[in-house]
Amino acid sequence: MCYACGALLPYGYMPGFNDTCEQCGKDLHVCQMCRFYTPGLHWDCAENIDEQVFDKEKRNHCEWFSAAEKFVENSSTDRTVSQSDAKRKFDALFGD
Repeated sequence: MCYACGALLPYGYMPGFNDTCEQCGKDLHVCQMCRFYTPGLHWDCAENIDEQVFDKEKRNHCEWFSAAEKFVENSSTDRTVSQSDAKRKFDALFGD
């Protein structure tokens, strides 16, 4: 989900360098969404980055970026799929 507005992102989606949220337009490849973002650590990052990123909500080209688990949909979400939705998605996948 988007760190700014909470909009759901597709399952398994990992933001690219230039991706933005379709809902609010905010950059997604940002420190705020990274699992290594740790305020208080050196440059607020748990990784050994080469240079400081000053704006934590602006896109950056950090190669260490990995979306934090709290922003990634996984099997522990509260959302459930009805049986009819599951069948419709299955049928759509195989073109029936």
